[in-house]
Amino acid sequence: MPYTATHLAQPPAREDIDSLTGAAVLEFGTPWCGHCQRAQPLIEGALKDRGDVAHVKVEDGPGQRLGRSFSVKLWPTLVFLKDGKEVERLVRPQGQQEIADALQVLAAPAG
Repeated sequence: MPYTATHLAQPPAREDIDSLTGAAVLEFGTPWCGHCQRAQPLIEGALKDRGDVAHVKVEDGPGQRLGRSFSVKLWPTLVFLKDGKEVERLVRPQGQQEIADALQVLAAPAG
């Protein structure tokens, strides 16, 4: 499941995120956030050929528990997960290369 253009209608539960298997990018933001809008081409470019990485796009905001459980403070925040565990995080990425570099961390062997 490469790049996802729209936010989920309902955010997943933290337990569902923790039980993911394989590589995933959890993206927190909103459709109206300017920083989020500017980052979309970068995120899409980095994920377009990465069918091995699940992209979970979550609309964040006040009272949204999933974002709070990941201590999200600024949008967009990308949390890179391997088997449900955070291995890397980018806040307001400025370039496609830094996203690609974080994706490489997902591909690295554990250890």
